[in-house]
Amino acid sequence: MRHLILEEPYSRPAKWSPMLAWFALAVTIMAVLLIRFGRIDYASGFVALGAGLTTAVVAVLMSLLAFVRIWQEGRRGLGSAIRGMLIAFLVLGYPSWLAVKAVTLPPINDVSTDTEDPPAFSRSRVALEARGGRVPPDVGPEVREAQREAYVQIAPLTLDLTPDEAFALVRKAATNLGWQVIEAVPPGGRMGTGRLEAIDRTFFLKLPDDVTVRIRPRADGTRIDIRSASRMGNHDLGTNAKRIRAFLEEASNLALAAN
Repeated sequence: MRHLILEEPYSRPAKWSPMLAWFALAVTIMAVLLIRFGRIDYASGFVALGAGLTTAVVAVLMSLLAFVRIWQEGRRGLGSAIRGMLIAFLVLGYPSWLAVKAVTLPPINDVSTDTEDPPAFSRSRVALEARGGRVPPDVGPEVREAQREAYVQIAPLTLDLTPDEAFALVRKAATNLGWQVIEAVPPGGRMGTGRLEAIDRTFFLKLPDDVTVRIRPRADGTRIDIRSASRMGNHDLGTNAKRIRAFLEEASNLALAAN
């Protein structure tokens, strides 16, 4: 006598979850590479990146729905649902970390060591051409207050060096950090102030940010102030403060080595 063996039905959400997750991973990687290597305009690139991340979220929801179906109805597909969720988490991991930073850090995109008199960005022809005609706008006092509360360690650097020595040190620090120096004016003139204009790029997507460094003579040496401003978005996720800390540390180490 033949026995008919009935298999439990396969959960459709479990089937779709890994398919969507793999698609999200492919779209996200492609969008990141296109943005990073400048093969697409930023607006289109971020639309593609958003599509990949949204698809990953849908894959997670599919997995959760599959878990419910499997638990309640005994359907098959648990392994597939878990696989889809893991791949989706791989896509969403770094953006989730950035989301945490967005919540915990103030929504600012311009940071300076001098909150009372921030260094002004150059409006020279060379600087404007390098920045595509853009001059980072001045920010209001509420932004500087938010910076002071969030980044108490961001402060001017005073060195026991002449302005010319400090200027050479600033140029070397910028080079060591991989900045693209677009203009460098040595100290001189009536005020004796020098400056350095540069472009730095974010680590992951290589988005351009603007940097200006001011070198001012003092009775006890030279004061160095730096200002870093993001070109995109209203929240820098701590990038500008991190850049300034790296510069201050690099300049301090070079000063110590010189002495």
